[in-house]
Amino acid sequence: MPSQMEHATETMTFTFHRCAGDKGYLTKEGLRVLMGKEFPGFLENQKDPLAVDKIMKDLDQCQDGRVGFQSFLSLIAALTIECSDYFVAHMKEKGKKWAAEQLLPPQERGLPRGCLRNLRPTASPCMRIS
Repeated sequence: MPSQMEHATETMTFTFHRCAGDKGYLTKEGLRVLMGKEFPGFLENQKDPLAVDKIMKDLDQCQDGRVGFQSFLSLIAALTIECSDYFVAHMKEKGKKWAAEQLLPPQERGLPRGCLRNLRPTASPCMRIS
């Protein structure tokens, strides 16, 4: 049975390739679809309607309208860093007991984690990764 980290790695890999298809990269529309399906809370809370366009611009380093797997992982890393920052800030505010409860698997807590739903970056999260 795979560990949670192995499962997460497989999920990221398979999700990218499912959305990229045979071409092996995401277009802006493909990125929009992936973000809408996999990060709906993050997108719902963006005040900027051009959030996906800005993310695409940050990820598309060659400016060819394509996002490859490595650039996609930069997005995942940036979102994960933001999630960690959110967790640390709330741990300081709410205490260690709250933090310990958040570390339980969602099914054991009965609540979704939801840190991405609460992210409201002022710019694309990818700007934190250079």
